[in-house]
Amino acid sequence: MWLLLILLQAAVLPAQLCEAPGEAAAVRALSARLLGLAADLARDPDPSVYLALRLAGDHDLHGEERYLARLQDAFQHRYGRSLQAALRPHTAPHSHPQQDAVATEHSTRAEAEWPETGRLALYLLGLRATCPPPEPGPQRSLVTWLKYYLEEDWAGSRQHGHPLTSYYQYSLGVLALCVHRKRVREEVIRRLLAAEHHGRFGHAGGSTVDTEAVAALAFACLERERLVGARLAAELRAATHRARRRMVEAQGRDGFFGNVYSTPWAMQVFIATNACRMQLAYGRAMAALLENLDAFTTTATMAQALPVLHGRSYLDIASMHCREEPDTLTPISPELLPEMPGNMTVRLVVECPEPRCPQHRLYDRPVPAPAGASLLDVLRAAAVQGPHNFTFDTQDTPQGPFLNRVLGLEARQQKRSYWQLLTAPSTSLQMGVADYRPHDGETLILRLSEW
Repeated sequence: MWLLLILLQAAVLPAQLCEAPGEAAAVRALSARLLGLAADLARDPDPSVYLALRLAGDHDLHGEERYLARLQDAFQHRYGRSLQAALRPHTAPHSHPQQDAVATEHSTRAEAEWPETGRLALYLLGLRATCPPPEPGPQRSLVTWLKYYLEEDWAGSRQHGHPLTSYYQYSLGVLALCVHRKRVREEVIRRLLAAEHHGRFGHAGGSTVDTEAVAALAFACLERERLVGARLAAELRAATHRARRRMVEAQGRDGFFGNVYSTPWAMQVFIATNACRMQLAYGRAMAALLENLDAFTTTATMAQALPVLHGRSYLDIASMHCREEPDTLTPISPELLPEMPGNMTVRLVVECPEPRCPQHRLYDRPVPAPAGASLLDVLRAAAVQGPHNFTFDTQDTPQGPFLNRVLGLEARQQKRSYWQLLTAPSTSLQMGVADYRPHDGETLILRLSEW
């Protein structure tokens, strides 16, 4: 009898010991704030938000159900048809071949123009975390789409190729298939293993931690779910251990793995590999995270932090069982930021690398703006400030506006380029243009970079 009790206790202790110690009230408040933001119909639904709500210890089951319905509506528009139907040319009776060719080209481009590997992967993870589970039919179609993306989202050979999106999204795709217990083609897995072995997860000026962590989660899942042979499983296990060791070695004096926003991803690796109890690095990271909870102000960043604060990783989704859940969470409505009196001046710099831009520094001007304004507000102020014309465009994403064009120069995923946001001299901002609020006298740099 005592032995049975010990075994049962061992089965539940790991998740509890990975939680934020003695901070249940603060973590619950963060969950309630995320729930309040999720209820805002003006915000596009984000699968990672739903995942964070499902992995929490307390729930608002009706609120989660409403959010899932919004997600399903959003994804049904793009993935409501089977992959074969979406890519098959349609020819109506008595039609005009030339017009049909144009229409088919437009339809195919609209349906499968660019892989949404990461976003679809997160949605599939969310469906797996749903209680009761949704109908399996639509999920099978989504799995087919994701497998298709993992083939389309690659250019070149295994050794010298790369994803068209990013290794981060590619790893999420493998992880989602694994959590659904779907076999992944060995070539797809070996592409990630080769990238890990050769250190290809980084990009210019950015942290590799989040990408390496998602890849390690995918490796750990494939091994745990026994979806690969013994030899490949041993390679995946070794790669996971290497990734975790690099995280420990690179942990900063502040306790973060990379930065405050990439740290939760790294912590998921420790939870998924049952190392959160044994590694002092995990405890230091948790303490640093708890001291900086005010850094998580957007739905995207809250969704990153909450699973580990509850001692959970995305691998826990694979073993979730529908049972009675505490329906006790009440949303906290988002607070409006107080208006700050006065004005500020921010120096705005735009840089573009040679040889694309021989001039290199394309813009360098002080920009007056109201105190407390966001970076997006500063860009808008620069656009109406003469006589030096400043132009920019943003693209709406579930995480907020994404800067994609500055002074006519477009950052294109196909070209593996993006507009990096920095504060002088070279500190990368870990927030979007609508979230970051510069201070008076700060120098902000928009740098066209490659990843």
